[in-house]
Amino acid sequence: MQRKYFKSGDMTLSYLDFGGKCQNVLLLLHGHMNDARTFSELASKLSKDWRVIGLDQRGHGWSNHSPELDYSREGYLSDVLNLIRTELGGQPVTILGHSLGGANAYQFASQYPEYVQAVIVEDIGVEIEHNLSFAEKLPARSASLQELRESLEQVGIRAIDYFSESVFEDELGWGFRSDLKGMRVSQLNLNGNWWDDWLASSCPALLIQGQNSFVLKLNHAEHMVSKRPNTKLAVFENCGHGVHSDDPEGYYQVVKKFLDEL
Repeated sequence: MQRKYFKSGDMTLSYLDFGGKCQNVLLLLHGHMNDARTFSELASKLSKDWRVIGLDQRGHGWSNHSPELDYSREGYLSDVLNLIRTELGGQPVTILGHSLGGANAYQFASQYPEYVQAVIVEDIGVEIEHNLSFAEKLPARSASLQELRESLEQVGIRAIDYFSESVFEDELGWGFRSDLKGMRVSQLNLNGNWWDDWLASSCPALLIQGQNSFVLKLNHAEHMVSKRPNTKLAVFENCGHGVHSDDPEGYYQVVKKFLDEL
């Protein structure tokens, strides 16, 4: 695994190249307040058959935070486009995205179909209405990792492990790598009705839903699959929003089967 950097407009973004000598490229897009390392276990298994790339999306991980709080739909999609064009030579990719990354995946496929072979969308719908304003209440630094985790509990977060996955320590204490001021803006831009984008592409698609998810309900997932041709649904009965972390092995098996059938 190698960490690499590239330019997208005025921003410097980071990605992990998990390796793999295959010509087929799998691009991984994480969710809000996470980074590419969330897919490390999956990538290590798939890199035998795929070249796996994990992008730290703008405002996350080792990528720049936007000084102008540009966490627009266009901003996220332009980063994916620049990664493919500059780092991959314009080679079409298969995109797997969780939550924010899932929406970015199907929206990118709708706008740039020539660069997308297939999409895997994990637990995000096309009628989105959520709130990330709690991020602005989190401290810039905490004295200990335990105190940082407690700060998540204090703002009502239940998925402590998920949100504390992308943290760092420096001389000031423990903090989050994501742009805490920008997360509310990012979510506001993600909210909306995106049926047109979901239905605009025709590449093979897999929609993954966690039965206990607070983000994507089963009836909505089933409706999405019924409306879009060439689309499969995988439901994980004992998982929540983060299926890839709740059931890593089951997730891997479903994703591998879909990829093998492409």
